[in-house]
Amino acid sequence: MSEFVLNEANIQAVTKIAVEAGNKILEIYDKDFAIYDKSDSSPLTEADLAAHHHIVDALEALCDLPILSEESSDITWDERKTWTRYWLVDPLDGTKEFIKKNGEFTVNIALIEYGQPTFGVVHAPVLEKTYVGVKSSGAYMIEKGEKRSIKASPHKAGEAWKVVGSRSHQSPEINKIMDALDGEKELVAMGSSLKLCCVATGEAHLYPRVGPTSEWDTGAAHAVALAAGAKVTVLDPNTPFDADAHPLRYNQKESILNPYFMVSC
Repeated sequence: MSEFVLNEANIQAVTKIAVEAGNKILEIYDKDFAIYDKSDSSPLTEADLAAHHHIVDALEALCDLPILSEESSDITWDERKTWTRYWLVDPLDGTKEFIKKNGEFTVNIALIEYGQPTFGVVHAPVLEKTYVGVKSSGAYMIEKGEKRSIKASPHKAGEAWKVVGSRSHQSPEINKIMDALDGEKELVAMGSSLKLCCVATGEAHLYPRVGPTSEWDTGAAHAVALAAGAKVTVLDPNTPFDADAHPLRYNQKESILNPYFMVSC
């Protein structure tokens, strides 16, 4: 196996892996599927595992980088803290959306280098949308076979603020943040890592996250957002628009839980 080089051929290869994993999820999506309990009592579906095994097997065949996936998260910190480059994978983000069958769930594959997401693929199989972001090269979306560049859109004076919120994890603290914005506000409800992608495409201006997430929930969409010109910073709800807020980083501590964060541009 070889070292992973971030070139066009490998970008296409990883994108293909994400789409294939999405197809495995769709094989189960329209059927009755078993739900098990994980240690944190969140639902785990057969689709999670089918996508996980496909992604891990395919990435291991592609290169020799280590892999941290939600479904193989028992890797110790002593081992992880030595990693400088690795794959961060969520094979099915938005399990609740999957169970509700609203289509707002995603396959997520990110390349993390020295704590930063430099390449990410977010695939929404039901919506037939794939988001790809590459550091210093930009971001694009493939929708039903059509590829187009995407770019985050800063708020303009006089227009309504569009703020992304969660269908499954509404927080009263979002209201405090929205109250701090001048003018009209509109809450854009969305599930899974698609919330970060809403800012990357310019469909929303802000995504404040004041609920729990894990690093694999955000890594791929974080890469897309950065490549589209957005920023993802650690959020203090008391000072949500702190110009000196630090960028959100990965694999810097034993816990894989993210702090609160803000996606903006």
